[in-house]
Amino acid sequence: MRGRDSRRGVFAAIVVAAALCGGLSACTAASDRSGSTPAPGATVAAFYGDSYTRGTGTSAPARRWSSILAAERGWYEFNPSVDGLGFVINRGLGGADLVDLIVEHEPPPDVIIVTMGLNDNFLAPSEADDIEAAIGDDFERFREELPDARLVVVEPFWYTDERPDSVERIIDWVEEAADRVGADHVDGASRWLEGHPEWMAADGIHPNDDGHAEIARRMDEELERLGL
Repeated sequence: MRGRDSRRGVFAAIVVAAALCGGLSACTAASDRSGSTPAPGATVAAFYGDSYTRGTGTSAPARRWSSILAAERGWYEFNPSVDGLGFVINRGLGGADLVDLIVEHEPPPDVIIVTMGLNDNFLAPSEADDIEAAIGDDFERFREELPDARLVVVEPFWYTDERPDSVERIIDWVEEAADRVGADHVDGASRWLEGHPEWMAADGIHPNDDGHAEIARRMDEELERLGL
């Protein structure tokens, strides 16, 4: 793994719910752009996320933050993330559950990075108990079925300066569930793009190439802080 200064140079150079997708027809099914098989000895990193992790809004798959991060670290990227997905909303969209795909992946992931929760803000308040329960269930399943994997749970992303109360509630549930299973937790990700409209794609919802480069830079710093 290279030092932070080296990675910063690379990052500089490389420089949500169905409602966010414009309806279910615009949401895209699971997409793994990582390639065929990992090189011998490579770290297998699985990403559990929505459109922000799938790379919607980028000019090319290689410019999404997960792929930038994996390329710089020499990781094999398994990224089945789905537009519009949440812990509850659109669960199973595309015919497969992402948790199933990750726990059944061969070889098993060495690292799992969870970036879910944004789209669940668009469910009715009556769904709150289901969201909280689903978060805990997912994390417990990762811990039980992939006990040797490093589980990193990232505070859910957000995309506007205005923040409904549900954003903080879901952030809290995610952190509490991560703590219960002994996962690493990354704070503050919901504000990484705040105040920077130039980092957003034309739709005003998803990060563009520059936004993804910034997410990759911040994520790299957090992972280094965690010893990854």
